[in-house]
Amino acid sequence: MNPAEIKKLRTESILKELIPEALANLDDENLKNLCVVDVECKKGRYDAFVYLDKMFFNAHEQEKILNALKKASRALQNYCMSEQGWYRCPNFHFKFDDRLEYQNHMDALFEKIKKEKNES
Repeated sequence: MNPAEIKKLRTESILKELIPEALANLDDENLKNLCVVDVECKKGRYDAFVYLDKMFFNAHEQEKILNALKKASRALQNYCMSEQGWYRCPNFHFKFDDRLEYQNHMDALFEKIKKEKNES
């Protein structure tokens, strides 16, 4: 593993801890209890994709939360920079995590194929 990759992984790990802390410090009750599932930094660490747990939010609530996060993004970045003493912080892009749903869907498809194969 090269040093750039290690640095990227370290940044992701730090952000995974800091972003929930930063969210807890906000005044918005909808954002305080959001669960950060994963953080993925892109090359150069200029952008960080923050994946959130959908929990029981419907599409309208998710949209509302994403808009509120967009507005709070600068405050979240400032929190991370002050906590870590960083000169700059990646731009946050918030998304609700679909990967678990996708994985469950794929598992169900494979199970169906296996069942059909055994029947024939």
